Amino acid sequence: MAYSDIALLSSDNYFIRRTTACAATEGIDNPDVWASNHQWQMAATPSFGEKYAYAIATGVADPGNDQSVIGDSEILSAVQALVAGDEPPTT
Repeated sequence: MAYSDIALLSSDNYFIRRTTACAATEGIDNPDVWASNHQWQMAATPSFGEKYAYAIATGVADPGNDQSVIGDSEILSAVQALVAGDEPPTT
C-alpha cells in the first residue's frame, strides 16, 4: 500500500460518485456531503489503494468506475462500517 495510491483514489471522481450513490441507497442524509467528508477514509479502506494502483498499472480505463477493480459490495461494506463507527472492513 502506498499513500500515493490512496491519495489518487481519494480524488477519483468516479469513485466518489459511486460512494455517494451507495450513501444515498443507504438512506444517508446529504449523501454528497457525506461522501466528500469520508472520501479519505473510503480510499484508505484496506486493499482499495492496492487494487486501484494495480488497475492503473495494468491499463484499466477509469478504474474508479470499474466494478472489477473495487466492487459495489466492497464500497457498501466500507460505507456501512463507517456509518456504524467502525473501521472499514479488510478484504
